[in-house]
Amino acid sequence: MLSSVIALCLVVLACVELGDAATAVDVYRLIQYDLAGAPFGSRVANLNHHAVSSLSASNADLSRTVVIIPIADLDVSSIEDYIGRKQPLGGLLFLLPRILNSGNRENKQDADQSEQEIKRDKLVLLERLLLHSNIPYPVYFAYEDEHIKAVLDDVKRNDAIGQPATATTGGYKLVISTSEARKVSSPSITNIQGWLPGLKLDGDSNQIPTIAIVASYDTFGAAPALSVGSDSNGSGVVALLEIARLFSILYSNPKTRGRYNLLFGLTSGGPYNYNGTQKWLRSLDQRLRESIDYAICLNSIGSLDNELWLHVSKPPENAYIKQIFKDFSDIAGELRVKVGLKHKKINISNPRVAWEHEQFSRLRVTAATLSGLSSPSEFLENFGSLSDSRQFVSETAILRGVKLVAESLARHIYGHEGKNIQIFAENSSLAVNPSYIASWLSLLSRTPRVAPFLPKTDPFIGALRKELAEHTAEVSVQHENLDGIFTFYDSTKATLNIYQVASVTFDLLLLLVLGSYLIVLFSFLVITTRGLDDLISLFRRPPSRKVKTT
Repeated sequence: MLSSVIALCLVVLACVELGDAATAVDVYRLIQYDLAGAPFGSRVANLNHHAVSSLSASNADLSRTVVIIPIADLDVSSIEDYIGRKQPLGGLLFLLPRILNSGNRENKQDADQSEQEIKRDKLVLLERLLLHSNIPYPVYFAYEDEHIKAVLDDVKRNDAIGQPATATTGGYKLVISTSEARKVSSPSITNIQGWLPGLKLDGDSNQIPTIAIVASYDTFGAAPALSVGSDSNGSGVVALLEIARLFSILYSNPKTRGRYNLLFGLTSGGPYNYNGTQKWLRSLDQRLRESIDYAICLNSIGSLDNELWLHVSKPPENAYIKQIFKDFSDIAGELRVKVGLKHKKINISNPRVAWEHEQFSRLRVTAATLSGLSSPSEFLENFGSLSDSRQFVSETAILRGVKLVAESLARHIYGHEGKNIQIFAENSSLAVNPSYIASWLSLLSRTPRVAPFLPKTDPFIGALRKELAEHTAEVSVQHENLDGIFTFYDSTKATLNIYQVASVTFDLLLLLVLGSYLIVLFSFLVITTRGLDDLISLFRRPPSRKVKTT
């Protein structure tokens, strides 16, 4: 009996050791969507294959393996070639640098800046490839950590000696057990509007003019659960909220309230041709829309560069455009920021718009977009990409952008154009608040905002509405259905279980040892309880029927 207890303990210890070999990792799935019926992104969610470290791993059946690729080792051209040739593959797992993790507390100053820029460029190219490809196998992203790094090191060693993981040799097995992705039913977009009424004098029957400040808040990227868009367009949303806060102080006092209405719009559907902006504008009362003097759209103003661009649709010779650009240029010189002017005509026959202000221009409303980007992004690109994280956004740049817009608007509203008057001077009650900017930027950098996966009752939408209500007199929320040409699928986040699997040789050896032990134990028990003769009789050939009859 003592030997039985000892054997049982050994089996239990072996099971505990095998249990410790399993690692669970949070992973984020490549987006799956249809555009006008054409499939794009990863079309499979389940994963259950062995791991290798390269697409060129020798002696490996890639159709039954998952390739683990750190971004540092990524060769985008080889991925593009493999996808283009429609080669079979069990799956892809890309490991993102830890510095991109919003929960990572490492100081970004400790990282090699040039190395991070190289990784970021690779991510941009990879995301562009994956977003516009139809991939018939699961593709996931995960952040590097010590556990998955240890697994990858072991996988690399096995691949180096020509022994990739298989059912025969053992190795590591990656398993994601999840239901297959389903269509997101009736994806919606939500617009939030705030209103600060201007001062209307007694006996003034005419409607006073309106200035609109607008920013699109939702994102789109290769991994919806990671599309936080710190710069695009988290920086624009933060700037709008701070501008609303500053003017709410001015407009709270009738003596300092301007004779302009201020209309603040947080719009959705930005990546989808600014679909939300279009629907919001068409829902406005025609008299209100006609009263808009001009609109300023804020987009990606958190760049580390000291250069901003004013994008317009009307010719630069237009009187309104000249005045807006002059106001911005004067204040930019005081802030030591360069502002350039970019003119792009609207092609009426093409429904695609490059900038948010073009939706205003299509309705004959003067508008411009202030952005750190000198040229528009391609369709569905750079609206909250994997590399658009908190680490690459400058709070100082956002602060300068806020002051640039706020001073420009204030001088226009109060008739101080061309005068060197600082209304939002530092150390005054109207100074731009860096803490306010930092807190909202931190929240936006932790919140994925892909519209189809952001329900109407999402706490984030509630937080935006509440904040805008703090600074404006009237707030309204508009829910609309997203443009019907898009179809999205769920299963954006999962848990990856990594198991260290023993080889078949190990299983056979373990079976032999256990079988031998059980035979010996059985023999011992029979001998001690019934005697040797009974044990021998078990192995004797039974007598034939003739012998029994005789």
